Amino acid sequence: MRDDTWDAALHRLQRQAQAHVLVSVVGAEGSTPREPGAKMVVTADACHDTLGGGRFEYQAIARAREMLAAAARGECVATPCLEAFPLGGRSGQCCGGHVSVLFECFAGASMHVALFGAGHVARALVPLLAPLPWHVHWFDSRPDAFDAVEPSPRVDCRPLDAEAPAEGIDALPAGSHALVMTHDHDQDRRLVEALLDRPDIASLGLIGSRSKWASFRRRLSEAGIDDSALARVRCPIGIPGADGKRPYEIALAVAAELLTFANAEPHATHRGVTPSQWRDVTGRRATY
Repeated sequence: MRDDTWDAALHRLQRQAQAHVLVSVVGAEGSTPREPGAKMVVTADACHDTLGGGRFEYQAIARAREMLAAAARGECVATPCLEAFPLGGRSGQCCGGHVSVLFECFAGASMHVALFGAGHVARALVPLLAPLPWHVHWFDSRPDAFDAVEPSPRVDCRPLDAEAPAEGIDALPAGSHALVMTHDHDQDRRLVEALLDRPDIASLGLIGSRSKWASFRRRLSEAGIDDSALARVRCPIGIPGADGKRPYEIALAVAAELLTFANAEPHATHRGVTPSQWRDVTGRRATY
């Protein structure tokens, strides 16, 4: 299925933070289907544009989808992959040329944020998060909670059953960062209890004061939740020292705190295609 040019598809998928691979011809020798600079975009269920068709293109699509499958398993695929396609030997094409192809995998949303409650702080927070390559799963139990919310490709507004919050929580992706800030303290407590049943939630924050958490902690402990689970909850939320109480001030502090979680992984000393990879694929010495 090719319903977009590669550049239109790339723009749309980047805005939506959907997983995709940009496949580019970066070198060509002899008779080849397309010239250097030809590109296509591959997702799990669609392809956009073409590298010329034939077995070579099918092999490139299969390689791109291997990368997407690895990304879905949580494996790191951020490093571009450079591969050689001798069209006669590897692809069985009679033109017999040689193509070097660069695969760049974008794993989709780099972080998932589950936001419970659409009050003043949440409404200030979501516009701060929306431009980031994150996916926001936004819940509220009130029927009119999202009536005035502007649509955004990476913000998913969902109804919440206040009496059975676990139904929405069960569908959250593993590794999500959860923030609880509804209009109702009893609902907050039920949500925290349900979220603590998901050990794969990356972080759990509760809006409020230390005295609110002390009350919640006592009641949750009485409900049988152990201290190690309760230690996962952050309350108050936001970066230390940001003590403003206006909704926008709290939202800024919470957004900054989420950024520290997003950037928690150490950075590699080398990024991108290595010189040895370049030599293996092209036979040329890389100059960095």
